[in-house]
Amino acid sequence: MLSEEELSLLQAIRASGSLSRAAARLGKAPSTVSHAARQLEGRFDALLFDRRGYRLQLTPAGQLLADEAERLMQDVTRLTQRVRQVASGWEDRLWIVTDEILEFETLMPVVRSFDALRSGVKLRFTHEVLAGTWEALRDGRAELVIGATNEPPSIPGLRWAELGVMEWVFAVSPRHPLAAEKEPLSRDAIAQHRGVVVADSSRLTGGRVYGVVGGQAALALPTMRAKILAQRDGLGVGWLPRHRIASLLKRGELVEKKTADPREPNTLYVGWRGDQDGRALQWWVDQLQQPRLAKRLVQGIDLFA
Repeated sequence: MLSEEELSLLQAIRASGSLSRAAARLGKAPSTVSHAARQLEGRFDALLFDRRGYRLQLTPAGQLLADEAERLMQDVTRLTQRVRQVASGWEDRLWIVTDEILEFETLMPVVRSFDALRSGVKLRFTHEVLAGTWEALRDGRAELVIGATNEPPSIPGLRWAELGVMEWVFAVSPRHPLAAEKEPLSRDAIAQHRGVVVADSSRLTGGRVYGVVGGQAALALPTMRAKILAQRDGLGVGWLPRHRIASLLKRGELVEKKTADPREPNTLYVGWRGDQDGRALQWWVDQLQQPRLAKRLVQGIDLFA
């Protein structure tokens, strides 16, 4: 490992191409710089400076040493900053898993506010669906989950808070046969047509399917946006978040149908492990319990407006 003075010497010679100019740049006598250069070569037992010709240049070995030493110094600086960061209570990284039912756009203002803290904490966001969201917290693939559905499971040290309630509407394309069916739609009538679902991302179970009736064929898709588009185009039927399709309903691109078995609203949750008490996690938990933000997350963004 090079000292800062040795690295400065290499950088000065590379930049100036002259022993005297390098000495002036460093604020030292040329003889002192020349002696330091020979000591450095002796330490590595390698020719680091090409003294032939008009310009004093680094040899390929000297160039390699300068580049690698500079990189190592930067790594040490970053490591020092990270150690101080963790020592002051900030995590090195915060892994956040959001249920796919939420749009990331609603979290972007929160990310900007967190960036303004200049904590140094690296954020990582990933998506899961249904049981896969709680599973990520249990399996250590998340420190915080946002928008988890269903009741909080049994996880050691689990802490949770309600975000709010998401309302659903049974919607079909105006071109779909169910659009002309008499209301309320019976389970048997719905079962005759393919349902559209967002696939559960659970690794440990076969994945649960919500919003379909027994024996109904299903089209499983990766995102809620894909599900909305598929139903708008008549590829199937199913339940959709009311606020996210408000404009499609208003324009008649989707038709709301009453059913004999209405779907109850879903409560969405924030979850985290009680044995983790970093400042970044606590900051996010505090923000997510602000009523205005929670409402915005649950209602989402009408991307079709």
